[in-house]
Amino acid sequence: MKLNCDMGESFGAWKKGNDSDVMAMISMANIACGFHASDPDTMAETIHLANLYDVMLGAHPSYDDKLGFGRRHIDHSLTSIANLVAYQIGALDSLCQLHHSCLYYVKPHGALYHDMMKDDQIFTVIVETLSQLNCNRIHPLALVVLSRKDNHRYKMIAKRYNVTLIYEAFADRTYLASGMLMPRDQPQAVLSSVAEVQQQMQQLRQGKVQTHTGEWLILDVDTVCVHGDNPQAMRLIKKLAALIKIN
Repeated sequence: MKLNCDMGESFGAWKKGNDSDVMAMISMANIACGFHASDPDTMAETIHLANLYDVMLGAHPSYDDKLGFGRRHIDHSLTSIANLVAYQIGALDSLCQLHHSCLYYVKPHGALYHDMMKDDQIFTVIVETLSQLNCNRIHPLALVVLSRKDNHRYKMIAKRYNVTLIYEAFADRTYLASGMLMPRDQPQAVLSSVAEVQQQMQQLRQGKVQTHTGEWLILDVDTVCVHGDNPQAMRLIKKLAALIKIN
């Protein structure tokens, strides 16, 4: 089980997160690609930082929505979704090559991630896009997806296009009975206390998580996400990194 975190989400003079401190404690860095946050210099600096700590690099594409930080749904045709995902991956991939690094996976951000998990057509077009991009890659791009009780559906689509899935769970987000995350506009959507996050991490290590209404979800978990902009981020990440090493 690996720990992943959304990184490189600063933009120009605007700074977000504690990338320099967080990077030393994670295994996977989901790097913003310019549409919800970041810029070429920030992307390059984040790649360099990940290289220092031997952290696996992933692209974190989103809807083109800096004002909403990529958390607002924007209607697109399936062709437009394919294009915006490929465009952002290409930008980060070029910077990786410039800095002698390699991309290994893609994790959509915010509303695009949630739309992908709710709409099979969006899920399929993203998988198909990665499949086409993988044709000439030494290291094929995998896709990070939200682990749910109906993983079989997504597994079959990904198998059709020969794309590997990485199943993700969240240590600091509240789960709904559907297996989706509670929307961020709800007051209990983000777990902020160290005790709550530790308890949820212990559950995830056992392949399950309790929803806000008390039901238990059984999950396949390859990687656990924690957010670096959480008010308790550094304390939480240190605790979670220690728990993962114990696993």
